[in-house]
Amino acid sequence: MIRRAMAICLLVLGAAGSLAGAPVRAAEPVAVSVVNASRPTRCAEEDNVYVQLLGAGVGRFVIRAQHPPYISLVQTDSTAPDFTACDMSQDPSFPFTPRTVVLHEDADIRLVGHRFPSFWRPDVVDFSVGGRTEPGLHLVQLIRRRAQGEVEVLVVYPADGYWRVKPLPPSSLPDTAYGSSFLFGPIEESSRPFVAIRRIGFDPATLTFRVDFRDGTRGMLAVASATPEQTLLALTIDPPLAQGRPFAALRSMYVSPAQADVSVAAWRAGESAMAIAPILGVGRVNASSVRFGRVEPSRHNLSAPDLVFEEFATSTSR
Repeated sequence: MIRRAMAICLLVLGAAGSLAGAPVRAAEPVAVSVVNASRPTRCAEEDNVYVQLLGAGVGRFVIRAQHPPYISLVQTDSTAPDFTACDMSQDPSFPFTPRTVVLHEDADIRLVGHRFPSFWRPDVVDFSVGGRTEPGLHLVQLIRRRAQGEVEVLVVYPADGYWRVKPLPPSSLPDTAYGSSFLFGPIEESSRPFVAIRRIGFDPATLTFRVDFRDGTRGMLAVASATPEQTLLALTIDPPLAQGRPFAALRSMYVSPAQADVSVAAWRAGESAMAIAPILGVGRVNASSVRFGRVEPSRHNLSAPDLVFEEFATSTSR
């Protein structure tokens, strides 16, 4: 069963570039280094998976959020948190005055911001839409409005630079779960990895987030498409980061294959054959495309998507 699921995973990865969505083709495609800094854990709510992507001069790439290969088998989702074997009493915490605000809404989308009562970082980031700026939001939700109901497709945590993305749900489900997160930009290390952001601006007409990082680097994340097949993101970093510094990273959770938001990585380097390995068994590999996902159902965030990173290029121009 596991071998068959692995074969399905490889098949899905091989077809990633041909799925529905706006084509994003990179000039000067390059391979990047995928470096695993993950560690084991028994806590299902701890991001113990940390995989860095490094490449000299990489200024743009795409991320595709696609349903896991077993999504057609999901009838009842499983999204409840599991704090068994978790001790978060030593996590840093800074107080804030909670707030929820609708930043933008039109016929197609809603953008909602939240400030939590506490957060693990004290940073106050400005978030702007049009001529309006809201400081200190901890979560911003991009919600797609449809006849079937509203569905989130992407969220960002401005104070630490974490993003989560998912495709629209299949017709068999009203919604699906988030799972893995990703970082992009100048990643720093504290009690956990983060990205220091000064300001985020959002353009509703193009579904584009423009990010001013605190070190002076700028980034852009555009939602190129959101369908039941995939949500496609186009990302740029300008100027590209110095050699040896990760420009993006996956953050996720793995306890066991049956309790994981990601359990395997599958990658390809140029025209070479696909390779696949358990997520904790990946060391350092070169890849022109890498998929992080699951090959068997997990009771933790059962419907959460796989994430594909690919189309790396050394130019930020389009």
